[in-house]
Amino acid sequence: MKKNGSTDTVATGDGARGRDLPLVGVPTQTGHEGRTRHEVARLLLEQGPITAAAVADQLGISPTAVRRHLDALLADGEAETRDASSRVRRGRGRPAKSFLLTDAGRARFGHAYDDLAVAAIRFLAEHGGKDAIRAFAEHRVASLVGPHREAIMRVSDPQARLEALAVALTREGYAASTQRIAAGTGQQRESVGGASTQLCQHHCPVAHVAAEFPQLCEAETAAFAELLGTHVQRLATIARGDAACTTHVPTDTQNPPRDKRAGSTKKGMPA
Repeated sequence: MKKNGSTDTVATGDGARGRDLPLVGVPTQTGHEGRTRHEVARLLLEQGPITAAAVADQLGISPTAVRRHLDALLADGEAETRDASSRVRRGRGRPAKSFLLTDAGRARFGHAYDDLAVAAIRFLAEHGGKDAIRAFAEHRVASLVGPHREAIMRVSDPQARLEALAVALTREGYAASTQRIAAGTGQQRESVGGASTQLCQHHCPVAHVAAEFPQLCEAETAAFAELLGTHVQRLATIARGDAACTTHVPTDTQNPPRDKRAGSTKKGMPA
């Protein structure tokens, strides 16, 4: 491998190690720095734990440059260190450290979780039909909100209960927030009068799967209606290409949420 002195350049000739292996994923940064950091991360993935000196030797870049990229990976939580093996030759000074990727670092090389999930649900649909998909979707959303149900249901004020639901969704990775809507305006004018709020989910961990199987969104919306004790209406979803999943929720404080004892049920709630 070609050495390049103190420059931060990775040898890319036909003889460069690993070039016969396909690279999975793309650098999280663009440009020269991003490509080099990705190469450093790739070595940690393939050979970690590995020392900085070994990385520098294999990539043909200076130890100083390697340490810069390793420090950045450590700062971003993408790499971690451990004491190097006693078989590694050491000079004087501090004990040598070896570097390896964390789960966050491995994520830059991509996962096939979405593809696997889609394949699994397709198999379920083929062998169990639509009812099986619906049952799966309802089970999933029950597992999602189940741990937070008690905290949500103990709140009687409609707006406060919706805020509690938004907090629960955020804790589950949905980056949820609420936004008050003026009475009888916009999309709400034709459906529900009085005070209302939009529940906005700015992230959806299953958007790719839900794009093919909207039953996931439908079960989620029905669960919101049951928890909030009122009719809710899904206005937009990330799965359909919208910027956020937006749900209209009437929050008239004169009509507090109905619990199951008052006859509320998730059956018949629209998606």
